Amino acid sequence: MIQSDASPLPAAVDELWRRRAELSPADAEARAVVVSAVDMLDGGKARVAEVSPTGEVVVDERARRAVMLAFRVLGMARSQVGDFHHHDRLPLKTSVDGVRVVPGAIARWGAYLARGVVLMPSFVDIGAHLDEGSTVDTWVSIGSCAQIGKNVHLAGGVGVGAAGGQDGAEGAKGAEGEPSRAAPAVVEDGALIGRRAVIAEGARVGRGAVVGAGTILSGSTPVVDVRTGEELGRGRVPDWCVVAGGTRRREFPGGTFGLRCVLVLERLEEGHRPGEAELDRMLHGHG
Repeated sequence: MIQSDASPLPAAVDELWRRRAELSPADAEARAVVVSAVDMLDGGKARVAEVSPTGEVVVDERARRAVMLAFRVLGMARSQVGDFHHHDRLPLKTSVDGVRVVPGAIARWGAYLARGVVLMPSFVDIGAHLDEGSTVDTWVSIGSCAQIGKNVHLAGGVGVGAAGGQDGAEGAKGAEGEPSRAAPAVVEDGALIGRRAVIAEGARVGRGAVVGAGTILSGSTPVVDVRTGEELGRGRVPDWCVVAGGTRRREFPGGTFGLRCVLVLERLEEGHRPGEAELDRMLHGHG
């Protein structure tokens, strides 16, 4: 991960960040700056992170600061959608042109949803970015600043952006109710994340990769090739492969225990999306 030297957001965000401890919802001028910045995230004119042409995750620190500052300068407010009443610092997203939103789906203001996105009953937090054609299945939770590529499928119960899953938005928040300052979770174009898998902050899933159901990937999880036993790195699933959760044996003074890892089971040809029977064979050894 590298930090961007350029940002479409105003430098005033950095000045507010330097004196953030002094800010409150009473600061109308600060609130105007932050609201304008988060509006740019909401409309896709800025984003917290993206993958560069050289393959690096580039983070716009100013954009991330704007997200965190929103929790400082926005006061609690009551709102209502139909029969549902809300009491929160952040309003819900209102611009959903070209997006299919099934009843029960919740997206906070500051999350960008590109045309063709499908939201089943799920939760998308401020600063998240969902690109064209991605499907968010039932009970998926997408945390603050998570980055989801084009044509990604997040199956039922997936958690993106918070280690161990999320409890609403709070799984991605610190003690003061602000989003965590860890690196954003990134799921690249064409990836498929299986049911109940967790892609935590700081983790990255490569293009076209398939992550098996129940897999937990954090920024420090070892990723191991089962054919060679080689550790390929930590926290990153390579492009065009099929992975599942596993364990590695380690000796401790108290005995031998298995520690979590992610196993690369198969390598896929670029552009190949395996069918259900083929995936079942790869992940479970039968089918």
